[in-house]
Amino acid sequence: MTDFPVFRHIGERLRYDAGFFNLVTGTFVAPDGFSFERSIVRHPGAVCIAALHADNESVVAVRQYRSAVDRPLLELPAGKMDKPEEPHLLCAQRELIEETGYLAEKWTELGYFYNSPGFNDEKTVIYLAEDLTKIDRSTEGVEESYMTVEKINLAECDQLTDAKELTDAKTLIALGWVRRYLAENKGKVF
Repeated sequence: MTDFPVFRHIGERLRYDAGFFNLVTGTFVAPDGFSFERSIVRHPGAVCIAALHADNESVVAVRQYRSAVDRPLLELPAGKMDKPEEPHLLCAQRELIEETGYLAEKWTELGYFYNSPGFNDEKTVIYLAEDLTKIDRSTEGVEESYMTVEKINLAECDQLTDAKELTDAKTLIALGWVRRYLAENKGKVF
């Protein structure tokens, strides 16, 4: 990484507490000494799970209604870090059971990304879950009670994206990482 000019975070004040996220105004000092403010959404973070079927060619997906865009979306199982101090892996394991009814024996962290760092600090950690066992689902919330569990064939990801069937950013990022992981570790190319 190259040297980058140093910005300093001086502090912040709470503007709105929405429960699982907060809106704050942060005060910063630029390298030239100029002081400025930015509105920031503070978010606890999230996890996304690519649960790989035994065929090593498809993953578990869910279709759920998303009120922010007023339509159902095909996504990988995911969830926010809404239990204080819960490690990312435990959150991922809990969310996979809640949303899909699958347990996984093997877990690999593939990486993380910031969802929209221009205004919020939400970080999503992506996991690959393998060696799946089906159990009962334990859905929470009205959207999850209507959620369907589906399958995404990894060879069809590009077609599903082109057809606007896959439009969720975390799902698109995770599927790309899973395809790369399988190519590098299992010789599977999609």
